[in-house]
Amino acid sequence: MPEATSVQHSHFVIYKPYGYLSQFVPETRKSKPVLVQLYHFPDKTMAIGRLDHDSEGLLLLTTDGMQSHLIRSKNVEKEYYVQVDGEVSSAQLSQLQQGVEIGVKGEKYQTLPCRVNMLTTEPNLPARGKKIRDPRHGPTSWLSITISEGKNRQIRKMTAAVGLPTLRLVRVRIAHIQLGTMQPGDVIPITGFNIGND
Repeated sequence: MPEATSVQHSHFVIYKPYGYLSQFVPETRKSKPVLVQLYHFPDKTMAIGRLDHDSEGLLLLTTDGMQSHLIRSKNVEKEYYVQVDGEVSSAQLSQLQQGVEIGVKGEKYQTLPCRVNMLTTEPNLPARGKKIRDPRHGPTSWLSITISEGKNRQIRKMTAAVGLPTLRLVRVRIAHIQLGTMQPGDVIPITGFNIGND
């Protein structure tokens, strides 16, 4: 009886640009660009989790459904750099760290405690391409927010819950995988994720 051959899966690290949908098939109602326009991905490639069309940064793709399940678990950290409207108070910082109430699918949901730190200088990120807003409209602040869950638009809902609307959102890390010096639209094929939080 012949031995079963192991399936060779494909994995990718990409920098999802602002304005792209985290999917491969265009929506008939929207003319938003999709991931297939960035690279010739193999059949059955899927995005692991999502980034909203107006969010940017690190996105992992794979043909291995098991990898997708593992990375989307609550054992894997995801770090975001978040530009918010206004100056952040110590009370707002504490609220975010302890968890806030947001809406998820019409129900109230309490987010888990997470790591939130002020960034004292603006992070070195590529220009977004679309102006955030005029600086004359007031100060903005940058936060690093690290969560281990991923509800729909969670970060934006969290900052809004404490009175700090999100202006720009960039995912910079998933477990030990860093965005680093990647530029919007970059696609890097890799041999595997080997995900862990250490």
